Amino acid sequence: MSENSKLAIVFPGQGSQSVGMLSDLSKAFPTTVRGTFQEASAALQVDLWEMVQNGPQSELNRTECTQPAMLAAGIAVWRCWRAQGGATPVVLAGHSLGEYTALVCAGALDFEVATRLVADRGRIMQEAVSAGHGRMAAILGLDDDQVRLVCQEAAQGEVVEAVNFNAPGQVVIAGCTAAVERAVTLAHAAGAKRALELPVSIPSHCALMRPAAAKLAQCLEAVQINAPALPVLHNVDVSVAVRPQTIRDCLVKQLHSPVRWVEIIRRMAADGVERVIECGPGKVLAGLNRRIDRRMDVDAVFDSASLDKALLRGS
Repeated sequence: MSENSKLAIVFPGQGSQSVGMLSDLSKAFPTTVRGTFQEASAALQVDLWEMVQNGPQSELNRTECTQPAMLAAGIAVWRCWRAQGGATPVVLAGHSLGEYTALVCAGALDFEVATRLVADRGRIMQEAVSAGHGRMAAILGLDDDQVRLVCQEAAQGEVVEAVNFNAPGQVVIAGCTAAVERAVTLAHAAGAKRALELPVSIPSHCALMRPAAAKLAQCLEAVQINAPALPVLHNVDVSVAVRPQTIRDCLVKQLHSPVRWVEIIRRMAADGVERVIECGPGKVLAGLNRRIDRRMDVDAVFDSASLDKALLRGS
């Protein structure tokens, strides 16, 4: 892969977190990684690094903790990439929460401000639906329209929607617990390879998040947003926004609208992107991206070895 190849960098969202994440990278680049987490911890008056390294997992999985921890992790990996001479991408994107990471890297959001913002976002989302009343599930092996039809049949006056179009044949649904359970049963009957409920209590990106979106809009109005120095493809409409108010609108709508990840990666390919690097814990997006477009070169950077490999491949 030549240095002039068009590069995109993407950032994972909630679900990629794990106790001990970035421990290897922090040993190789302690100032960068620990320094990033110290900035985020100072913004929240919480020791995020202690939580990330030592858990417990249940605490890290609390949405208001997960979101700032994942934001800090993505920023830390991005800073390591740039500090080691990694190429500047032509476009950025992030999956759900990862969109905030992309906006920080693009210069649209201040990191400290974004840390507090996503902590508020997590709290608002948690408060929007009572515990046990919301659910998400992954449907594997049906096409997008089949999943939409399953949701329509399962709704029965309740909310259940296709919310994450992650890869061909992999769609996540969300909504009221009983409606999601009905949809899982119907998906099996329709021929899904797998249909399994996810271990989350917040039904993200569906209509149940509209009250949370209204509260998030108020938070965003108090936040300074700048025109991004690098283009960011938004989840909600696969567009690049420049005006701060447009970016606010995208982030508000994102909370109750589907994540159009397949379209984002295909838009990158259509625009000439040849290589995509995932910056952050794990390699969930790298796996999805390979399924979306096998012609694109894909790397995941999450520790010192994967960073070295990605840097070497880009030279």
